Amino acid sequence: MRELAGSPGTWSGLSLRVGQLVFAAASVCATASALGFAAYTAFCYLIASMGLQALWSLGLACLDCYALKFKKDLHSAVLVSLFVVGDWFPQPLKWIYFIETNQVTAILSFAASCSAAGVVVLFDRDIYACRRDPQLPCGRFELATACAFLSWAFSATSALVMFWLLASL
Repeated sequence: MRELAGSPGTWSGLSLRVGQLVFAAASVCATASALGFAAYTAFCYLIASMGLQALWSLGLACLDCYALKFKKDLHSAVLVSLFVVGDWFPQPLKWIYFIETNQVTAILSFAASCSAAGVVVLFDRDIYACRRDPQLPCGRFELATACAFLSWAFSATSALVMFWLLASL
């Protein structure tokens, strides 16, 4: 099997995970350092989503480091299934859908980024709150939102690679 760029246990996969982790952590730090962020639901959601993204990315980065250090192959059917199966719908539904955890975190990251971007645009362009209230940390909100979108881009790339890997097995 041809090795896919960004697949688990490769240097490119590790770089995707580290990119996710760095930008998610930067988004959390920028949001948490902004005074009054807790008054806005979008930024609370952004912290929760980026925190989940950072933890998930840290776990996968550690697994990639282990695989690279000890020359382990993470492309076995069992390991790929563990990567891909992220969530099972409840039993009463009578179907089983497989949702890749990377895809779930990518969707959460995108939703949180979009909601935070909506608030930033509202503050800056619509009601001019950033000009009227110099105490409002608009710059930090903008930085946090930009980092969240960058984390999402890495996460979405990783999710596409995982879907491609699943299809190639």
